[in-house]
Amino acid sequence: MTDIDWNKFATNTIKSELARSGIGYDELINRLDAIGVKESYTGIAAKINRGTFSFAFYAQCMKALGVRDIRLN
Repeated sequence: MTDIDWNKFATNTIKSELARSGIGYDELINRLDAIGVKESYTGIAAKINRGTFSFAFYAQCMKALGVRDIRLN
């Protein structure tokens, strides 16, 4: 994994999990809210589209989506 655009990789990873789950940003907001994470539609869209979010946000999204295993390749 050399010369990787890590922001794009992060964006694609979350978008792939959303697509796999059949979930859009509105439902992700509801699921994040259910685990105590408050986010707006604009905030989520901006973070995910830029790919500039913390690992904590990534982990929260994976938890909200019910993802148990994360693969990096």
